[in-house]
Amino acid sequence: MSHYRAPVLYALVTAVFIGGSAPFTKLLIDGADPLALAALVSLGSGSGALLFSLLGAAAGTRRSHVEAPPGRSDIPWLIGVTVFGGILAPVTLIFSLPGSPAATAALLLNFEAVATTLIAAAVFGESVSRRVWVALGCITASCILLTCDPAAGFGLSLPALGILLTCLFWAVDNNLGQRLSAKDPLLTISIKGIGAGTVTLLFALAAGQHLPDPATTAAAMVVGFLCYGGLTSILFLLALRGIGAARAGSLLAISPFFGVLFSLVLFAELPADAFYVALPVMAFGAWLLISEEHSHPHRHPPGVHEHRHRHDDLHHDHAHAAGDPPLSTTGEHSHMHAHVELVHEHPHQPDIHHRHPHRR
Repeated sequence: MSHYRAPVLYALVTAVFIGGSAPFTKLLIDGADPLALAALVSLGSGSGALLFSLLGAAAGTRRSHVEAPPGRSDIPWLIGVTVFGGILAPVTLIFSLPGSPAATAALLLNFEAVATTLIAAAVFGESVSRRVWVALGCITASCILLTCDPAAGFGLSLPALGILLTCLFWAVDNNLGQRLSAKDPLLTISIKGIGAGTVTLLFALAAGQHLPDPATTAAAMVVGFLCYGGLTSILFLLALRGIGAARAGSLLAISPFFGVLFSLVLFAELPADAFYVALPVMAFGAWLLISEEHSHPHRHPPGVHEHRHRHDDLHHDHAHAAGDPPLSTTGEHSHMHAHVELVHEHPHQPDIHHRHPHRR
């Protein structure tokens, strides 16, 4: 349906920027201590989102009319995304990148789609089709191939395993982030990035590490805003809101291919032979993920909640009170509203209105 086009586009643009995370960070590693670099990318993410929000407020934008702020019940989710997505994932990736070719690291990051979908299905009950399971198998097989290193202990590359662990942390972040996807993304990412960056910086200073020179500091914060959070997280939260964690995470399956392209342009190093075997297998798995469709009769239970919404999506035909904010220029606003019980059929994703159970 047409209202899914924007969330899909958000996820695709996110994939392009996330693809640059490994190669662009590797460019900065030689000029910065690892914990300090991890702190800067998180601070760049959060401060960029905060600046974007402040510029909008200065221009007269009233975000409270179109976005619902996080509430007290959202605090556990905010802590979770800060720890897993803002602290653990960047730190693990930055410690793992020096020992792996940039193109191989970029391709391994596709495991995030596998881990995101598995957690969404096993923990949060999102539906996963047989087609998606085949896709996840292809991507996992490719990652196993890229992780093998006969010269390393136990035949496995420790840096590659670190990158897979990074993917697991980001997968947890993605699924926890869906619980915040109905809330103001700028405020959410500001809290996450600044909080994570501050904590990581304190650890860096306690470990005797120092901030790099001003040029590297600025570059790290820009990379953080574009590739680790900030812009990417805002776009991804908007995608989560519309199509759910499993599908949004699946669309990110194409991000490593952009990473491979960036890596081959930026670095002279060539990946091992296994890379060229894993690449087409992973590409096939990614295609299976992003081309999956889902439609069946489903029931919406009655409920009351607050989030950004429009009134041409088959789910928001409620009446408005005198105090409700006006629609924005794009036809959206945010206020507390009620849903009556509804049963219908249309193509859908596990967004905030479609987290229903499925028959096996």
